[in-house]
Amino acid sequence: MDISFVHTPEIQQLLDRAAGMGESGGNPRLKAIVRDLTQSVMELIVEHDISESEFWLAMKYLADSSAEIGLIVPGTGIEHFLDLYMDAKDADAGLGGGTPRTIEGPLYVAGAPLVEGDVNLSVDADEGTQTLSMSGAVTGPDGEPVQDAIVHVWHANSKGWYSHFDPTGEQTPFNNRRRIKLGKDGRYAFHSKQPSGYSVPPGGATDQLMQALGRHGNRPAHVHFFIEAPGYRTLTTQINFGDDPFAADDFAFGTREGLLPVPSRQGDTATIAFDFQLQRAVSEGDEGFSSRTRAEALAEPAVEVA
Repeated sequence: MDISFVHTPEIQQLLDRAAGMGESGGNPRLKAIVRDLTQSVMELIVEHDISESEFWLAMKYLADSSAEIGLIVPGTGIEHFLDLYMDAKDADAGLGGGTPRTIEGPLYVAGAPLVEGDVNLSVDADEGTQTLSMSGAVTGPDGEPVQDAIVHVWHANSKGWYSHFDPTGEQTPFNNRRRIKLGKDGRYAFHSKQPSGYSVPPGGATDQLMQALGRHGNRPAHVHFFIEAPGYRTLTTQINFGDDPFAADDFAFGTREGLLPVPSRQGDTATIAFDFQLQRAVSEGDEGFSSRTRAEALAEPAVEVA
Protein backbone atom coordinates (compact mmCIF):
# COMPACT_ATOMS: atom_id res chain seq x y z
CA MET A 1 0.00 0.00 0.00
CA ASP A 2 1.22 3.54 -0.73
CA ILE A 3 0.40 6.94 0.76
CA SER A 4 -2.44 7.45 -1.73
CA PHE A 5 -4.50 5.62 0.92
CA VAL A 6 -4.21 8.73 3.11
CA HIS A 7 -5.70 10.81 0.29
CA THR A 8 -8.88 8.75 -0.01
CA PRO A 9 -12.13 10.57 0.82
CA GLU A 10 -12.64 8.65 4.06
CA ILE A 11 -9.21 9.58 5.48
CA GLN A 12 -9.42 13.17 4.25
CA GLN A 13 -12.80 13.56 5.96
CA LEU A 14 -11.30 12.11 9.15
CA LEU A 15 -8.47 14.65 9.00
CA ASP A 16 -10.91 17.53 8.50
CA ARG A 17 -13.04 16.44 11.46
CA ALA A 18 -10.06 15.78 13.73
CA ALA A 19 -8.65 19.26 13.05
CA GLY A 20 -12.02 20.96 13.52
CA MET A 21 -11.99 22.28 9.98
CA GLY A 22 -15.80 22.45 9.81
CA GLU A 23 -16.23 24.06 13.24
CA SER A 24 -16.76 27.79 13.61
CA GLY A 25 -14.71 28.14 16.79
CA GLY A 26 -11.01 27.64 17.38
CA ASN A 27 -7.85 29.02 15.86
CA PRO A 28 -7.72 28.69 12.04
CA ARG A 29 -3.90 28.66 11.92
CA LEU A 30 -3.73 25.92 14.55
CA LYS A 31 -6.37 23.90 12.71
CA ALA A 32 -4.34 23.99 9.49
CA ILE A 33 -1.11 23.03 11.30
CA VAL A 34 -2.76 20.16 13.20
CA ARG A 35 -4.34 18.86 10.02
CA ASP A 36 -1.06 18.88 8.09
CA LEU A 37 0.87 17.38 11.00
CA THR A 38 -1.64 14.58 11.45
CA GLN A 39 -1.66 13.84 7.72
CA SER A 40 2.16 13.70 7.72
CA VAL A 41 2.09 11.17 10.58
CA MET A 42 -0.46 9.05 8.74
CA GLU A 43 1.66 9.13 5.58
CA LEU A 44 4.72 8.02 7.56
CA ILE A 45 2.75 5.12 9.04
CA VAL A 46 1.77 3.95 5.57
CA GLU A 47 5.12 4.66 3.86
CA HIS A 48 7.13 2.73 6.46
CA ASP A 49 4.38 0.19 7.28
CA ILE A 50 4.59 1.10 10.97
CA SER A 51 2.85 -1.51 13.09
CA GLU A 52 0.47 -0.77 15.94
CA SER A 53 3.10 -1.99 18.43
CA GLU A 54 5.80 0.22 16.92
CA PHE A 55 3.48 3.22 17.03
CA TRP A 56 2.66 2.79 20.71
CA LEU A 57 6.30 2.15 21.59
CA ALA A 58 7.07 5.49 19.96
CA MET A 59 4.31 7.17 21.98
CA LYS A 60 5.74 5.65 25.17
CA TYR A 61 9.18 6.98 24.26
CA LEU A 62 7.78 10.48 23.76
CA ALA A 63 5.87 10.33 27.05
CA ASP A 64 8.90 9.05 28.98
CA SER A 65 11.37 11.50 27.39
CA SER A 66 9.64 14.78 28.22
CA ALA A 67 12.37 15.76 30.71
CA GLU A 68 14.97 15.62 27.92
CA ILE A 69 13.01 17.30 25.15
CA GLY A 70 15.49 20.21 25.27
CA LEU A 71 18.23 17.75 24.25
CA ILE A 72 16.22 15.67 21.80
CA VAL A 73 15.18 18.70 19.72
CA PRO A 74 18.78 19.82 19.00
CA GLY A 75 19.98 16.21 18.77
CA THR A 76 17.55 15.49 15.94
CA GLY A 77 18.65 18.62 14.08
CA ILE A 78 15.35 20.46 14.49
CA GLU A 79 16.78 23.35 16.51
CA HIS A 80 19.53 23.83 13.93
CA PHE A 81 16.91 23.65 11.19
CA LEU A 82 15.08 26.56 12.84
CA ASP A 83 18.29 28.61 12.60
CA LEU A 84 18.72 27.69 8.94
CA TYR A 85 15.09 28.56 8.25
CA MET A 86 15.43 31.96 9.93
CA ASP A 87 18.63 32.56 7.93
CA ALA A 88 16.78 31.74 4.71
CA LYS A 89 13.92 34.08 5.59
CA ASP A 90 16.45 36.83 6.33
CA ALA A 91 18.08 36.25 2.95
CA ASP A 92 14.69 36.45 1.19
CA ALA A 93 14.07 39.75 2.99
CA GLY A 94 17.47 41.13 1.97
CA LEU A 95 18.84 40.90 5.50
CA GLY A 96 22.22 39.42 6.25
CA GLY A 97 25.56 39.82 7.92
CA GLY A 98 26.43 39.81 11.56
CA THR A 99 27.53 37.01 13.84
CA PRO A 100 25.77 33.74 12.97
CA ARG A 101 22.94 32.66 15.18
CA THR A 102 23.03 29.15 16.57
CA ILE A 103 21.14 26.97 19.03
CA GLU A 104 20.31 28.19 22.52
CA GLY A 105 20.16 24.80 24.23
CA PRO A 106 18.02 24.08 27.31
CA LEU A 107 20.29 25.32 30.12
CA TYR A 108 19.88 29.09 30.32
CA VAL A 109 18.72 30.49 33.68
CA ALA A 110 17.17 33.95 33.90
CA GLY A 111 18.15 36.22 36.78
CA ALA A 112 21.95 36.05 36.64
CA PRO A 113 23.79 38.96 38.31
CA LEU A 114 24.15 42.09 36.17
CA VAL A 115 27.79 43.20 36.30
CA GLU A 116 30.25 45.57 34.65
CA GLY A 117 33.94 45.55 33.80
CA ASP A 118 36.24 42.54 33.40
CA VAL A 119 33.90 40.02 34.95
CA ASN A 120 34.74 36.85 36.85
CA LEU A 121 32.10 34.25 35.98
CA SER A 122 33.42 31.41 38.14
CA VAL A 123 32.44 31.64 41.79
CA ASP A 124 33.59 28.07 42.49
CA ALA A 125 37.26 27.05 42.52
CA ASP A 126 37.04 24.21 39.93
CA GLU A 127 40.70 23.24 40.26
CA GLY A 128 42.67 21.46 37.57
CA THR A 129 41.40 23.43 34.60
CA GLN A 130 42.75 26.45 32.76
CA THR A 131 41.47 29.97 33.24
CA LEU A 132 39.51 31.12 30.22
CA SER A 133 39.96 34.78 29.31
CA MET A 134 37.62 36.06 26.61
CA SER A 135 37.17 39.60 25.32
CA GLY A 136 36.14 41.61 22.29
CA ALA A 137 33.76 44.18 20.89
CA VAL A 138 30.05 44.23 20.14
CA THR A 139 29.41 46.27 17.00
CA GLY A 140 26.55 47.05 14.66
CA PRO A 141 26.37 46.35 10.92
CA ASP A 142 28.50 49.40 10.07
CA GLY A 143 31.12 48.63 12.68
CA GLU A 144 29.75 51.14 15.18
CA PRO A 145 30.15 50.29 18.90
CA VAL A 146 26.85 49.08 20.32
CA GLN A 147 26.04 51.13 23.39
CA ASP A 148 24.08 49.87 26.39
CA ALA A 149 24.32 46.26 25.27
CA ILE A 150 23.86 43.42 27.74
CA VAL A 151 25.81 40.23 27.12
CA HIS A 152 24.30 37.16 28.77
CA VAL A 153 26.97 34.46 29.09
CA TRP A 154 26.76 30.97 30.56
CA HIS A 155 28.78 27.76 30.34
CA ALA A 156 29.50 24.47 32.08
CA ASN A 157 32.27 23.75 34.57
CA SER A 158 35.25 21.50 33.93
CA LYS A 159 33.12 18.42 34.61
CA GLY A 160 30.53 19.42 32.03
CA TRP A 161 27.86 20.44 34.56
CA TYR A 162 25.89 23.70 34.56
CA SER A 163 24.94 25.47 37.77
CA HIS A 164 21.26 25.01 38.67
CA PHE A 165 21.29 21.71 36.71
CA ASP A 166 24.27 20.03 38.42
CA PRO A 167 23.11 16.68 39.89
CA THR A 168 25.98 16.77 42.40
CA GLY A 169 24.53 19.91 43.97
CA GLU A 170 28.05 21.25 44.46
CA GLN A 171 27.91 24.44 42.41
CA THR A 172 27.10 27.89 43.76
CA PRO A 173 23.95 29.43 42.23
CA PHE A 174 24.83 31.32 39.04
CA ASN A 175 28.33 29.89 38.91
CA ASN A 176 29.59 30.56 35.35
CA ARG A 177 26.55 32.74 34.61
CA ARG A 178 26.46 36.52 34.33
CA ARG A 179 24.86 39.37 32.44
CA ILE A 180 27.51 41.90 31.46
CA LYS A 181 26.44 45.51 30.94
CA LEU A 182 28.66 47.19 28.34
CA GLY A 183 29.72 50.81 28.17
CA LYS A 184 29.77 53.24 25.26
CA ASP A 185 32.75 51.51 23.66
CA GLY A 186 30.76 48.29 23.25
CA ARG A 187 33.57 46.14 24.65
CA TYR A 188 33.19 43.12 26.91
CA ALA A 189 35.63 41.00 28.89
CA PHE A 190 35.28 38.08 31.25
CA HIS A 191 37.36 35.32 32.77
CA SER A 192 36.29 31.99 34.19
CA LYS A 193 37.32 28.41 34.68
CA GLN A 194 37.34 26.83 31.23
CA PRO A 195 34.37 24.57 30.53
CA SER A 196 34.67 21.06 29.19
CA GLY A 197 32.54 19.27 26.66
CA TYR A 198 30.03 16.73 27.87
CA SER A 199 27.66 14.01 26.75
CA VAL A 200 23.93 13.60 27.13
CA PRO A 201 22.87 11.73 30.30
CA PRO A 202 24.02 8.10 29.91
CA GLY A 203 21.08 5.75 29.56
CA GLY A 204 18.62 8.66 29.23
CA ALA A 205 16.08 9.21 26.50
CA THR A 206 18.44 11.19 24.27
CA ASP A 207 21.22 8.63 24.69
CA GLN A 208 18.81 5.83 23.80
CA LEU A 209 17.81 7.62 20.61
CA MET A 210 21.40 8.44 19.62
CA GLN A 211 22.46 4.83 20.12
CA ALA A 212 19.49 3.60 18.07
CA LEU A 213 20.61 5.95 15.28
CA GLY A 214 24.25 4.85 15.55
CA ARG A 215 25.30 8.31 16.71
CA HIS A 216 27.10 9.72 19.75
CA GLY A 217 25.68 12.30 22.16
CA ASN A 218 28.75 14.48 22.73
CA ARG A 219 29.09 18.26 22.66
CA PRO A 220 32.41 20.12 22.38
CA ALA A 221 33.45 22.67 25.00
CA HIS A 222 31.47 25.84 24.32
CA VAL A 223 30.20 29.12 25.73
CA HIS A 224 26.64 30.42 25.26
CA PHE A 225 25.59 34.01 24.60
CA PHE A 226 22.54 36.20 24.32
CA ILE A 227 23.34 39.77 23.29
CA GLU A 228 20.63 42.41 23.52
CA ALA A 229 20.74 46.15 22.89
CA PRO A 230 18.20 48.89 22.08
CA GLY A 231 17.69 49.19 18.33
CA TYR A 232 19.37 45.87 17.52
CA ARG A 233 18.17 42.33 16.97
CA THR A 234 18.81 40.11 19.98
CA LEU A 235 21.48 37.55 19.07
CA THR A 236 21.40 33.96 20.29
CA THR A 237 24.71 32.23 19.65
CA GLN A 238 27.59 30.26 21.12
CA ILE A 239 31.24 29.65 20.38
CA ASN A 240 32.64 26.14 20.25
CA PHE A 241 36.32 25.66 21.06
CA GLY A 242 37.99 24.99 17.72
CA ASP A 243 40.57 22.63 19.23
CA ASP A 244 37.99 20.36 20.89
CA PRO A 245 37.81 16.84 19.36
CA PHE A 246 34.05 17.22 18.85
CA ALA A 247 34.23 20.77 17.42
CA ALA A 248 33.24 19.56 13.96
CA ASP A 249 31.02 16.73 15.19
CA ASP A 250 28.65 18.31 17.69
CA PHE A 251 25.69 16.02 18.30
CA ALA A 252 23.48 19.11 18.71
CA PHE A 253 24.61 20.72 15.41
CA GLY A 254 25.59 23.91 17.25
CA THR A 255 28.84 24.38 15.31
CA ARG A 256 28.68 27.02 12.58
CA GLU A 257 31.29 28.68 10.41
CA GLY A 258 32.58 31.76 12.17
CA LEU A 259 31.88 30.37 15.64
CA LEU A 260 34.94 28.15 16.09
CA PRO A 261 37.73 30.21 17.68
CA VAL A 262 40.85 28.30 18.70
CA PRO A 263 42.04 29.45 22.13
CA SER A 264 45.61 30.64 22.55
CA ARG A 265 46.86 28.41 25.34
CA GLN A 266 49.81 29.43 27.49
CA GLY A 267 50.41 27.88 30.87
CA ASP A 268 47.28 28.07 33.00
CA THR A 269 45.41 30.42 30.64
CA ALA A 270 43.37 29.97 27.48
CA THR A 271 42.66 33.26 25.69
CA ILE A 272 40.00 33.99 23.08
CA ALA A 273 39.52 37.29 21.28
CA PHE A 274 36.09 37.32 19.66
CA ASP A 275 33.98 40.16 18.27
CA PHE A 276 30.20 40.05 17.86
CA GLN A 277 28.30 41.97 15.19
CA LEU A 278 24.58 42.61 15.64
CA GLN A 279 21.94 43.29 13.02
CA ARG A 280 19.66 46.27 13.39
CA ALA A 281 16.15 45.53 14.56
CA VAL A 282 13.51 45.72 11.85
CA SER A 283 10.60 45.45 14.28
CA GLU A 284 10.10 45.78 18.01
CA GLY A 285 9.92 42.01 18.32
CA ASP A 286 13.49 41.70 17.03
CA GLU A 287 14.78 43.25 20.27
CA GLY A 288 13.21 40.57 22.47
CA PHE A 289 13.65 36.89 23.14
CA SER A 290 11.74 33.97 21.71
CA SER A 291 8.84 32.57 23.73
CA ARG A 292 10.79 29.47 24.72
CA THR A 293 10.23 28.34 28.32
CA ARG A 294 13.38 29.04 30.34
CA ALA A 295 14.44 28.32 33.89
CA GLU A 296 14.41 31.21 36.34
CA ALA A 297 16.00 31.85 39.71
CA LEU A 298 15.65 34.60 42.27
CA ALA A 299 16.66 37.95 40.86
CA GLU A 300 20.06 39.26 41.91
CA PRO A 301 20.97 42.90 42.69
CA ALA A 302 20.50 45.20 39.70
CA VAL A 303 24.20 45.98 39.26
CA GLU A 304 27.24 44.34 40.70
CA VAL A 305 30.48 46.06 39.69
CA ALA A 306 33.37 43.60 39.29
